[in-house]
Amino acid sequence: MTSASRRPDSCVWCGREVAETGMGRRRRYCRQSCRQRAYEQRTQVKGTSIPADAVVLTSEEASAMVDRVFQVRCAAEDVATAVAEGAAAHEVESLCADLVQLAREAERFR
Repeated sequence: MTSASRRPDSCVWCGREVAETGMGRRRRYCRQSCRQRAYEQRTQVKGTSIPADAVVLTSEEASAMVDRVFQVRCAAEDVATAVAEGAAAHEVESLCADLVQLAREAERFR
C-alpha cells in the first residue's frame, strides 16, 4: 500500500490527524502537548486498577463527545430525509459535506 492511499493516522490522545514523518516509526501524537498529556495520564493510573490504555474523560469532555455524536446523528437523519424526499443532488452533496465535517469533529474524544 502506498502512502498516498493509506488513511492518515490519528493522534492517540486527541484524535486529530498526525502528519507523516516520511521515515522511521509513525508518529502517535499530533503535538508534543498531546504526548505530554498521554504521559501524565499513564503515570496517574500506574498502580491503580484502571488499565493503562483506558481513556479517562472529564464530565465536560464526555458531555461534549455526546453532543458531537448527537450532531452526527442529526446530520445523517437530514441526509436520509433529503434522499427520501428526492432532494436535488447539490442539496444532498451539501448535507453530506456537513455530515463528513461533523463526523471528523466527533472523532476527537478530548
